[in-house]
Amino acid sequence: MQEHRFTNRLIDETSPYLLQHAHNPVDWYPWGEEALARSKAEDKPILLSVGYAACHWCHVMEHESFENEQIAGLMNEHFISIKVDREERPDIDAIYMNAVQMMSGHGGWPMTMFLTPDLKPFYGGTYYPPVDRQGMPGFGRVLLTMADLYRNRRDEVFTSADSITAELQNINRFRESGEMMTTEILNQAFSSLISKFDNTHGGFGRAPKFPPSMTLMFLLRHYKRTNSPEALQMVELTLQKMAAGGMYDHIGGGFARYSTDAHWLVPHFEKMLYDNALLARIYLYAYQATRKPRYRQIAEETFEYMLRDMTGPEGGFYSSEDADSEGVEGKFYVWTKDEVLRLMGREEGEIFCRYYDITAEGNFEDGQSILNTPRWMEEFADDENIAREEIERVINSGRKKLFHAREERVRPGLDDKILTAWNGMMLTAFAEAACILGRDDYREVARRNAEFLLSNLVRDGRLLRTYKDGRAKLNGYLEDYAYLIEGLIALYEATFELKYFERAREMADMMIARFWDEEEGGFYFTSSDHEELILRTKDYFDNAIPSGNSSAAVSFLKLWALTQESIYQRCAVSILRTMREAMVKYPSGFGYLLSALDSYLAEGREIAIIGSLGSHEVRAFVEEIYSRYIPNKVIAAAAPEDELAQKAIKLVEGRSLVAGKAAVYVCQNYACMLPATTVKELAERLDE
Repeated sequence: MQEHRFTNRLIDETSPYLLQHAHNPVDWYPWGEEALARSKAEDKPILLSVGYAACHWCHVMEHESFENEQIAGLMNEHFISIKVDREERPDIDAIYMNAVQMMSGHGGWPMTMFLTPDLKPFYGGTYYPPVDRQGMPGFGRVLLTMADLYRNRRDEVFTSADSITAELQNINRFRESGEMMTTEILNQAFSSLISKFDNTHGGFGRAPKFPPSMTLMFLLRHYKRTNSPEALQMVELTLQKMAAGGMYDHIGGGFARYSTDAHWLVPHFEKMLYDNALLARIYLYAYQATRKPRYRQIAEETFEYMLRDMTGPEGGFYSSEDADSEGVEGKFYVWTKDEVLRLMGREEGEIFCRYYDITAEGNFEDGQSILNTPRWMEEFADDENIAREEIERVINSGRKKLFHAREERVRPGLDDKILTAWNGMMLTAFAEAACILGRDDYREVARRNAEFLLSNLVRDGRLLRTYKDGRAKLNGYLEDYAYLIEGLIALYEATFELKYFERAREMADMMIARFWDEEEGGFYFTSSDHEELILRTKDYFDNAIPSGNSSAAVSFLKLWALTQESIYQRCAVSILRTMREAMVKYPSGFGYLLSALDSYLAEGREIAIIGSLGSHEVRAFVEEIYSRYIPNKVIAAAAPEDELAQKAIKLVEGRSLVAGKAAVYVCQNYACMLPATTVKELAERLDE
């Protein structure tokens, strides 16, 4: 066992991020009553430090400052220091990130915030170097300045803190629009996105570039609704460039968090569960819409990565993998040409290196290369005058050899906490993949994940946020409920097991009771019985992940179609009306909500299947339905004698076999077609 000179209160936490700081000389507290009470009792300001386990600059600041005994001494003398994992406490992170952005014009992690004992912010920033550097003040200087300010200019501090808090109260306060909700909103959003699109490399804007998964989902829906070739071209160019670039792990599957350049070559190497859940889905949808096998390959390789490296023995999905290994960012992922030639031999190694842009000079640092594919397989085969089959053999053989060699390296750090919200996102991805790709194994992965979440992260009728080492804790947030509801509905549609629909509906009703704002509409981020913070926030913007309100709008529209209970429609429409103007002005911030609006306005398909579940006939119907890209569909199924399902789900109520045969009822735009009893008839109904 390694001996440590210092151990602080973080040693009793489960968060890998907090545990990383448990042996700092800083007298860290986790967020809680003990720290807050001491701040008041001793009249000391709070130094709040927020980050997450896969954050490269969080590691840098820990090593430079929090392991520095002199800096730690200043922190311990003048402040009550609280360390927060933003993934466990997004409520705290959201409040003070808004404050940092308000003060400095930018945000990010690590976040460093100075608070009064009543939790009001008076100064903040992100990363600070240990000493003055490149125009940034050293952290020691900042600490002494803030301590002096609090001690000798208290009136200014409290006046500033009150003013900042008052401004925070007005962030994300919107009211419902009285204007009509029309497809013109969708068309205007599309026009705005065109103006920001990178026609060379795909994606939007300049470096750094984040994968615009939710915006691509909206664009693919726009293509389906309008048959716009431009919308499809925007989706395909972006998906192709991302999958060809270094942001995609060509050896092990899965995507890194973002690209540091505009052409997707050099990633920030951390891998996040939520990115891969969203990206797997958009590649699945692109495969559905185009039937191009490359998109299926990327989705399946991403799922393979998730199952191999990011799934716990109980069926939960881990949160992230670090960018660093052995203290060096990207070391696990990069290669030199000599390494590849030693592994593969010169002849095949040279082909592999040319295909993946591995050169003696390198395209990264110190002669190392990040694998990427500047040329498509067909183009490469033509240029090299080598049969495509031979190139594929060399590439597949080489990938296996590099994978096994890479497995011998020191892996990046793993954040193995299991978050309900992010698991709900991956649950949706696996459930949809089971149907789109006809993969029963994916269906079992989704079922196992749902059972794990429902067994371990529900207590006394409410959701919890996080699970690790057998311990579940912290009240669930809006996103935990919303994403899990979405995942359970997707799992119901993949299995037609009524219990998943019933659990989704129970949670939706619970969410309305605990999170809905009866006065102004929309869902709060925290429940009505949550710990009281300086304000109760709402989140509408789709950033790295969909907002809880966007996800709720998507799943509530499905619940309305399945149950005809108006409360679900009213909540969804209220959210859409509230963000009507914002969706037009800032479409890139509302990709998921625009998809919800598309569902609301489109002529959606309501599909009810009556037959023996698991029978060849029902499976054939499902396969036919999912062979098409029909984004605005809801599917329910029941055996003809299943009274419970017919009572719970209005979509199947009163439906029956036709002449003793399994039947599919397809309804659209408040009208139903004649039931189909053969796959051919179903295809005709779906194509009408």
